[in-house]
Amino acid sequence: MQMAGWGRLALATALVSALGVGAAMADTLRLSHNTGDGTTWHKGAERFGELLAERSGGEMTLRVFPNAQLAGGDQMRQADMVGRGALDFVMTSAINVTPLVQEMAVFSLPYMYENYAQVDATTADGGPAEALRDILRDKGIEVLAWGENGFREVTNNTRPVKTPEDMKGLNMRVAGPMYIDVMNALGANPQQMQWTETMTALQQGVVDGQENPIGAVIIPQQVYEVQKYLTTWHYSYDPIFLGISKKKFDAMDADTQTMMRETAAEAMDYQRRISREDTETGIAFLRDKGMEVYEPTPEELTAFREATRPAFDQWAEKVGPDLVASFQDAIAQAQ
Repeated sequence: MQMAGWGRLALATALVSALGVGAAMADTLRLSHNTGDGTTWHKGAERFGELLAERSGGEMTLRVFPNAQLAGGDQMRQADMVGRGALDFVMTSAINVTPLVQEMAVFSLPYMYENYAQVDATTADGGPAEALRDILRDKGIEVLAWGENGFREVTNNTRPVKTPEDMKGLNMRVAGPMYIDVMNALGANPQQMQWTETMTALQQGVVDGQENPIGAVIIPQQVYEVQKYLTTWHYSYDPIFLGISKKKFDAMDADTQTMMRETAAEAMDYQRRISREDTETGIAFLRDKGMEVYEPTPEELTAFREATRPAFDQWAEKVGPDLVASFQDAIAQAQ
C-alpha cells in the first residue's frame, strides 16, 4: 500500500511537472497599435492572434493593446520599442514611423495615389515597398505584412472645404511631420498631436479639424460625433504594417518564420478588406449621422494637388528621388 501511495504521488508530481513545462513553453506575445478597440486595426490584430494560436498549436498566444498603451499613449514610440526588442509586435501607420524612417513618408506624399489599384501595385510582393522593408529591418523591425489605414479625408467644425482657400486659418490636428508642411502649404495651422488626445481637443475646440480615413478611423472612432463637415479629397494615403522585433524573428526557426509571415499576410488581407468595405458604405453612414459630406470635382482636386505641390517636392527630396520614382513607375503601370 505504501508503494502504491508513493507511485500515485510520483505520477501526480510528474503530471504537474509536465503541465508546468507546457505552460512555460507557451509564448505570450504583445502587440501594440495606435487606435481604439472598435477599429479595423484592432480587428486585424485580433485575427492575427487567433490564427497564430491556431497554427502554433497553442504555443503562441497574443495580447493586443490598443491606444498605444504600452508606449504610454505615444504612438510614435511603438516602432522604436519594437526595434529595441522591448515589444514583440507593432501595428502602426507609415506616417507614424517617419520620425524613425523618413523614407516611410513616400506612401503619404500628397496626391501620390488616385485609387486602390495603384496602392496595391506598390505594396505587392516585389513592389517598391520592398525597399522600405529593408530599411526597417536595419532599424530592428521585420515587416510581416502591409495593411491599410486608407485615404485620409479632412473634417472640421468651421465650414465646408471645397477649395484650398477654405483651409486657410483652420487649426488642424495632424499625425506626423510631413502633414505639418502640407497644412502650411494650404494656409492652415497644423498641430501635431497624439490620437489619444485628439477627440478631446476636437470636443473642446482646441483644434477645428483633423484628417483621417473614413473606414479605419472616422467611423469606428466616432469622429462624426464631434465634427460637422467632411471633404473626400483623398489627399494622402496611409498604409499600416504589422511588424515584429527582428531579434524575436531571428530567434525563430525557418518554418516558424514562414508560418508567421503567412499568418500576418492573411490577417492584414482581412483588415484591408473590411477597411475598404467600411469606407465604401461610409459616406452614406456619415450623412445619416448628420455630417455634411462634400465630394470635390476633378477640377477641384486638381486645385488641391497644385496647392500642395511644394510639400510634395520638399518631401520627395527628403525620402529620396529614386524611391519616389520607383513608386511613380509602379503607379503608372497600374494605370
